[in-house]
Amino acid sequence: MSVNDEFQQAQVDVKKLGARPANDVLLKLYALFKQGTQGDATGGRPGMFDLTGRAKYDAWKAVAGTPQDDARQQYVELVRQLQGR
Repeated sequence: MSVNDEFQQAQVDVKKLGARPANDVLLKLYALFKQGTQGDATGGRPGMFDLTGRAKYDAWKAVAGTPQDDARQQYVELVRQLQGR
């Protein structure tokens, strides 16, 4: 199975997790997903009153420079950890 196929399957699997992951794990999943699908974060950092937007942007910016295939593979591995595999 290719990285892209595994990435697609991980996107389905993450929605079927028994328990909701902690916020820091959700941010990591978000950042890896965005990096894997769009590349480095673009645009400015959201304003100080948009706490959720800032947290998401900061998480995505933290993985800047990670190649898209690597980000996809890390996403797959994180989903597998969450599944207990």
